Amino acid sequence: MSITVQDMRKGPEGYAWSRFGLPEYTDWMDESLSWKQTCYIGDWSFLWQHRFTGPDALQLISDYTVNNFETFEIGQSKHAIHTNKDGKVIHEGVLTKFGEEDYMVHGRGGYWLSFNLDRGNYNAKVSQEDWFMFQVSGPNAIKVLQALTDSEKLLEAKYMHAVPVTIAGHDVYALRQGMSGEVGFELQGPKEFSEEVYQAVLDAGKPHGIRKMGGRIAMINHLEASYPTIATDYIPAIFDADMADYMDFFLSSMPSFAQPAYIAGSFDGQEPSDYYRSPIELGWAKVVTTQRRGYLGADALAAEKARPHRVLRTLVWHADDVADIQNSLLREGEHYDFMEMPRDQRGYMWADRVEINGQLVGTTTSRGYSYFFRKMLSLATVDVDHAEIGTEVTVVWGAPGHRQKSVRAMVQSAPYKQDRSRGDLHQSTAP
Repeated sequence: MSITVQDMRKGPEGYAWSRFGLPEYTDWMDESLSWKQTCYIGDWSFLWQHRFTGPDALQLISDYTVNNFETFEIGQSKHAIHTNKDGKVIHEGVLTKFGEEDYMVHGRGGYWLSFNLDRGNYNAKVSQEDWFMFQVSGPNAIKVLQALTDSEKLLEAKYMHAVPVTIAGHDVYALRQGMSGEVGFELQGPKEFSEEVYQAVLDAGKPHGIRKMGGRIAMINHLEASYPTIATDYIPAIFDADMADYMDFFLSSMPSFAQPAYIAGSFDGQEPSDYYRSPIELGWAKVVTTQRRGYLGADALAAEKARPHRVLRTLVWHADDVADIQNSLLREGEHYDFMEMPRDQRGYMWADRVEINGQLVGTTTSRGYSYFFRKMLSLATVDVDHAEIGTEVTVVWGAPGHRQKSVRAMVQSAPYKQDRSRGDLHQSTAP
């Protein structure tokens, strides 16, 4: 199946869909404060799970993943990234080792590995599983979980390690992670008892101010803590001719009306590859190993890691320029493209030009309003020569052919929000 940039701009019948499909529970401003002041429970159960087992399971993973596997403990999880021959991200997600020959892949990467398992000579097998994934994160998260299960296991959990716990009478895993940039765990287990676990967390969380994370602010979480996301900050590198067989394989897993990516914004790429990104550009250089060269894309990534072209930054948009865009809806004449608050909900990679003196120096994505910081923020891949903190740039707002606005912005660090996810869990239990 051939998909062009024009197809991606149109979407199915002119629109895409909400990635999370979750309602607003209290309101998005209240919910967006939860991971800084109390805690939240967020549902990521829509992610796919593939379990790879057998003597060659790790060899398969290693051949198509950029990570270093010299040390990989049972119970440990890694941010696993899969790239094409040019070092551009195909998929990424979380990989957990549950046994010496037992690995679980959460996210789209399981399809890429399954495809290559079918084509290769590996003594391994794959099964598709259906798990719930509930993130519980924020300053009060550990107190909530302590009220539910064995606190000693939780308090001793190392970052990106999953520990077995019992919640609502069910054996589940608690993966210590921090997608919000705060202390947090992701509860994982078979879908059949997800409702009991979810309700138990809510009940235990009521005294601690827990909030349900609604769909409108889920991606603000990723923006503030700088977690680039597929189809939002990059499109998967699967649209080239040499990936045609995989494209057909992958599309068979998606709804019939859908495609893997939709694009919008002022950046007017001519080919799907203009919207690909490497792990280096997305801020994941530390994950990319150069100690081995056997995996797909290894040579390209080694060269880029030694001499990166672009780096990830946060842009802070000028408040007056943002207000002018919003106010144009209240004036006569042609208005600017609508800037939804807190961010667009339709599942697009909304990519806008970043310029200095009219010259392209990067692209920006994930534009969203942070109620906590009272700022409009975005993530951006910026040329290294213009990536110094404090650099003033211009973001072009408005699709090609529409009325466009030059928005002043300033380069800041990514993540923008201070990362507290690796904090001392014992301190988090203090009254």
